[in-house]
Amino acid sequence: MSFYWVKTNSFIKRVFSKYCWDIPNNEKKIYLTFDDGPTPEITDWVLSELKKFDAKATFFCIGKNIKANLSLFEKLIKEGHSIGNHTMNHVNGWKSQTNDYIENVKNCAAVLEEEKKEKTLIFRPPYGKIKKEQSKILRNLGYKIIMWDVLSADFDQSITPEKCLENVTKNVKSGSVIVFHDSIKASQNLKFALPKTLHFLKENGFAFDIIH
Repeated sequence: MSFYWVKTNSFIKRVFSKYCWDIPNNEKKIYLTFDDGPTPEITDWVLSELKKFDAKATFFCIGKNIKANLSLFEKLIKEGHSIGNHTMNHVNGWKSQTNDYIENVKNCAAVLEEEKKEKTLIFRPPYGKIKKEQSKILRNLGYKIIMWDVLSADFDQSITPEKCLENVTKNVKSGSVIVFHDSIKASQNLKFALPKTLHFLKENGFAFDIIH
């Protein structure tokens, strides 16, 4: 498994201060986010778990997954969750020409706008990998680039579900942007960690909010 930070280092947040890593507040609000959907069965299950705790979240969706699962995407909107752009095809910015990357984001934006009937101006780069020039162009187009404060690492099949849960509960604080994945790959860790995370957050007085 490649290297990643579970808790984003404060130095990184300062160096890349034009990105949103957390949303500080005095109300113990946290921001659950889910990447890579909508995915049949997995996203449905996530929605069911969120509903049990009256929790709202922000879903960073892949354009091709939206087109393949329109009714599921519509359910996300109907249930009051926020939607973000995650490119059309889960593109790695570090491995992409800037023009191609921007075009891929715009293609996803067109799908989002067609289905939501409004523009979506929050964006998360797949893998958290985006070049400086790509970021600059997107920010000039009005996008907020949303990274994260806490990574559950549910995608990492080499860690235990218990470790995935601990990654969140040991690192969350007021204002944390937390990443899970509504994907097949992450499902084993997700299905263990998400219900327990929701219970932990509720029990410890955290409130769920969405990113706009």
